Amino acid sequence: MSAYRSIVVGTDGSATALRAVQRAAQVARDAQARLVIVSAYTPASREDVDDAEEALGDESFLVRGSSPAEENLRVAAAAAKELGVEEILTQAVDGAPVDVLRKAVLDHHADLLVVGNRGLNTLSGRLLGSVPSTAARTAGADVLIVHTTS
Repeated sequence: MSAYRSIVVGTDGSATALRAVQRAAQVARDAQARLVIVSAYTPASREDVDDAEEALGDESFLVRGSSPAEENLRVAAAAAKELGVEEILTQAVDGAPVDVLRKAVLDHHADLLVVGNRGLNTLSGRLLGSVPSTAARTAGADVLIVHTTS
């Protein structure tokens, strides 16, 4: 039996997050584990949506509700599938990234949480706590911090 059966990874749609997803996918493939990809989002205010609709016209759906998170998940799941992961679940969840990741670990009985290192070496990350460092301290599972930035 593999050491990991369920792996959670978060994405915000950035290139660095995609690198973390790809690494999580490699581990999931090798372990024959389920990969749960989550994207946290905060709904836009009505004013922000109105501004976006004016600026984007027909593509304004991209900023409404969970649409941006859903698109991030679609791209991440496609990358994981391309790397050979057989079981992929995706979730767009309204909430703060660390809270969403921690809840996903609990809900899916994850053995491993994968996060990128973005934010670990920033001043705000050192003073306020970055998503990777807070997730690593509070995950309740093994944590793999993927080097995604220079």
